[in-house]
This record gives sequence, structure tokens and C-alpha cells, in this order.
Amino acid sequence: MAYITPFKALRPTVDLAKKVASPPYDVLNSAEARVAAQNNPQSFLHVTKSEIDLGEEVDVHSQKVYEKAKENIDILFDNGVLLREEKPCYYIYELVMGGRSQTGLVAGSSVDDYENDIIKKHEFTRPEKEQDRINHIKTTGAQTGNVFLAYRDVDAINELIENWKKNHAAVYDFAAEDSIHHKIWIVNEDAAIASISNLFTEKVPHTYIADGHHRAASAAKVRKALDKGHHDNANYFLTTLFPASQLKIMDYNRVVKDLNGLSVQEFLTKLESNFTVSPAPAAVLPTDLHEFGLFVDGKWYKLVAKESAYTKDPIGVLDVTILQNKVLDAILDIKDPRTDKRVDFVGGIRGLGELEKRVNSGDVAAAFSLYPVSIKQLFDIADSGNVMPPKSTWFEPKLRDGLLTHLIYQ
Repeated sequence: MAYITPFKALRPTVDLAKKVASPPYDVLNSAEARVAAQNNPQSFLHVTKSEIDLGEEVDVHSQKVYEKAKENIDILFDNGVLLREEKPCYYIYELVMGGRSQTGLVAGSSVDDYENDIIKKHEFTRPEKEQDRINHIKTTGAQTGNVFLAYRDVDAINELIENWKKNHAAVYDFAAEDSIHHKIWIVNEDAAIASISNLFTEKVPHTYIADGHHRAASAAKVRKALDKGHHDNANYFLTTLFPASQLKIMDYNRVVKDLNGLSVQEFLTKLESNFTVSPAPAAVLPTDLHEFGLFVDGKWYKLVAKESAYTKDPIGVLDVTILQNKVLDAILDIKDPRTDKRVDFVGGIRGLGELEKRVNSGDVAAAFSLYPVSIKQLFDIADSGNVMPPKSTWFEPKLRDGLLTHLIYQ
């Protein structure tokens, strides 16, 4: 069963929360982070993307960058921008985007649960991305990046969280510059804290990593490298746990640089082996499994996979698998989407217009829109011990960095 714990968050003062809160470190490149943090010394990007305070010639993975992050988080604390909670608490985090809200519980999740597969995974991790977070955590002594966990709904947990929201004031309540609304409540009463801990231990057999595989893997490796007796906080890592009913997975689309030497007509003809292909009068947003949109040469096409194009197992039935096996690999000779520079990924939050823009600019030759993976599919794959193809899921809205940080050295 899942074991979670309250923790003493490092968090901003109420009046500075909006200034501190920043997009997750891995959704911005260094140039974008410099612009986002410009004229805002309180931005948590100075901690998570600390290369913005160094010369552009500095390697973003150099030790100087991690030491700058440590210096910056210390400055924010010393200047009273950040404070440390006096007692271990749970936190309730609500996000509202486009009229749809989702609420999760912020807690420390057990590294032992991660290593013992109580926390289920569905993606492979890359060593270089792990090492970046390992160096950041070890140098700063802080887990600044939140791991997004999902679990199957438990009515008693849902009721407890909703009642707390209804009967207590939020400590943070603001709309970010992207119009996403963020509210956080502190659960600081001993009885409620105990109830939450007990409910998860009794009612939640597994949690599932929805987003943050590298952050979770890095936290586990940092714990392994430390003397457990002197760094007990490292036995847990920063997570926000959402019941499945609250979540929405968006499409994660693909663009390809070229058609592997084929003309557009030759490419369309080859697709007909595994798909029905029909011209579309407008952009194709798939409305069901095994439907795809294709934008090429200024035109949209609707593709529907034939039954012979996929298997019924948890991985084979995924649309990202069908596209990879029957199009990217078989026709375009893109064997490994994790390393092949001829394929790129576009989150559904950017819309179909971004796909058209990329193709019309000449940057890529073709774009594919996909139907989103479901939460049930994610759970089924993780339960089966399999992993999804890379870039299969895109979750929105994103949790903000800097609002709640987990310290492992104090």
C-alpha cells in the first residue's frame, strides 16, 4: 500500500507567491527562462534554471550552475521571500484551466515505494536527464521539481479533501500570467494529517507516475548516495497525488523532418497498407482511438488504422505505438524516436495550428495529430510492467515550481 508523509515545505510568503511561482524547469529552455524571469528577482527560475544568472557560454550542466542554484535559494530564504513551515503538513493544490479544475494532495512519497514498485512507472528514463536532477538535488539540498502521481479514486479521500477546501481558507490564490488559477490550502491539524496518512496506507494499493519519471528516479539515486541516518528527509520525494477522475491527458503529436525520399503521393499510397486515407476539409482532431490526422503539403488527411495494424495488448493497442510501428519505422525509417533527430514532439496544448505552422514553415515535412492516451491505458500499462513509447502523454495544467519545495538536508 502507498505510504505518504507530511513535510515542512519551503514556500513563499503570501504576498510574493505569484512572483515566486514559475513554470516547471523542463518546459522552458534557457533563453525562454531568461525572458520569463527578467526583472523578477523573486522568480524561482533563478533556482531551477540558474544558468540564467551566469554567462551564456556556461555549460548548463556544469557544477557552477548547481552552485548558483544553491546560492539563489539561500538568498530567497535569507531575504524573507521564502519561509519554512514550522511543522510537517500536507498541502492541497487546486488548478483551474479553461473552466476545468483538478485538485491534488502534495506530500512526500516513499522512495522505498518507488523502488518496490508500489509507485508504478510507464516510461524509461535517460541517464543524462537523471544526472542533471541528481546534481541539482545534492547541491541545493532541495527537491524543487514536483512528481505528478495518479491513483484510483477513493471516496473517503475525495470527501476529506473537498471538506477541507470548503471549510478553510486557501493560503495562496492567484492567476498566473497564462491565466491558470492556482490555489493551495495547508492541512495542519493533527487529526486531518493522521486521517490522510491512514487512508492512503489502507485504501491506495498503488500510485502511478503521470509526469516526472526523471525527478523520481533522481530522488531515489540521491537517497542511495546519502547516509540515510543523517538525511531522513531523503527517504521521501516531493509529489502531488491526483485521483484519476480529476485528470485529463492531452494529445502528444508528432512532426517529421522528411518523407524518407518519398513523394507525397508515394507516402500516401504506402499508408494505405495499414490505414484508410481520406482527404479532410479542415484540421483533423481525432475523436476516437485509432484515428489520426495527417498534415502534409498544405492539406489535411484523416487516417483510420485497419485492425491488422495493431494488437490488443496494452502497448500494441496504443495509437502512439501504431504510428511508430506502421509509419515512423516501417515507412520513414525512424527506428528510435528517443534519439532520431528526424522526429519531434508537439504537446497538444499548442493546438493543431502549431502543426500547420511547423509544416508550412518548411521546418518539417509532415505532422500527425493523435487521440490522447487514457488514464485507464496508463494504469493498465504500468500494472502490466510495460513502458509506453516516449512522449505518449501530455498533462495540463502544469504544477508551478517554487510554491512548495521539499528540503532533504534540514
